[in-house]
Amino acid sequence: MKPRLPRQICTGRRLVQNQQQKEKMKSKSMLVTGACFAAAALCAASSALAQESPAAPEASASAATMKKEMTKSERAIPYHGKIASVDSAAKTFTITTKSGTNRVFMMTDDTKIMKDGAAATMTDVAADEMVRGQYWKKSDGTMVAKSVMLGMKGKAMHHHKKKMMEGEASPSATP
Repeated sequence: MKPRLPRQICTGRRLVQNQQQKEKMKSKSMLVTGACFAAAALCAASSALAQESPAAPEASASAATMKKEMTKSERAIPYHGKIASVDSAAKTFTITTKSGTNRVFMMTDDTKIMKDGAAATMTDVAADEMVRGQYWKKSDGTMVAKSVMLGMKGKAMHHHKKKMMEGEASPSATP
């Protein structure tokens, strides 16, 4: 019978490979652990910055202040109704919705005003007129009009004009 060599001598090469793999695993696990700690530190720092409240800016009607308060990621909210009143000095108008609630909208220099598809001004905004558009809601609850479209919309306007034309035309008797 042949004497058997100790197992470590027979598998020396395999033993060295196993040790190398263990070293690689240790270095990778240290790298992953370090990355986790770095990520946790960044999250803690960003949440601490988010908790700090900046000083509230003064409420003014300037367009620059409004743009600072409203980020581009916010979507404008649609509105429609009938104009109940207009305050030209304060650059506001009030609409009455179908449910009967009154809503006050503020206009700025950036507000786009249209009447029957053409550009209009604040002086064109009048009571008892249908209006629709979009607005931004500021943090203090003020509604700032992004767009104001006066008059009826699409098919309703076409139908209204058609009725008006029929009413003006007198029936004529032709032989």
